[in-house]
Amino acid sequence: MAEISLCIMTRELCHQFFREHESDPAVYEDESEFQRYVYSEEDVDDFFKRKQVPGRLELAAMMDGRTIGHVQLKNIDNEKRECEFGFHMQNDSVKGLGYGTQIARLALEYAFENLNVDAVCAYTLVKNTRSQHVLEKAGFQFIDEKDGFKHYRAVR
Repeated sequence: MAEISLCIMTRELCHQFFREHESDPAVYEDESEFQRYVYSEEDVDDFFKRKQVPGRLELAAMMDGRTIGHVQLKNIDNEKRECEFGFHMQNDSVKGLGYGTQIARLALEYAFENLNVDAVCAYTLVKNTRSQHVLEKAGFQFIDEKDGFKHYRAVR
């Protein structure tokens, strides 16, 4: 399996990710809201700018010099020593190959070692079984189900 690494998301890497990004119907609670993603340089610049806020860290998942995933460590709470994890794979060409699990494990390691948190939470739509499988393989434990979401948690 190819080696995956995480690095700080730059504007350039964000564009690289979204140029080949494909929306996934599994991340929509109501599939009638699903829309095919169309790349826009202006929209990606706006997206990147909006994500540069305190308590949030955007990372690029890299493989063979290209961005295959977008990772968010957000709602970083230094007092509670926890944060939330979210990720998106670029498109179907990198799904179902174990890369998501590698990314989730690397994100946990990054959060525990670099953010000095003791717990990382994640949420998925109930119907998004692919993400649930990734979280469980990476070491997250199912906590509960509420309002259409499954809640997971990993501890140091």
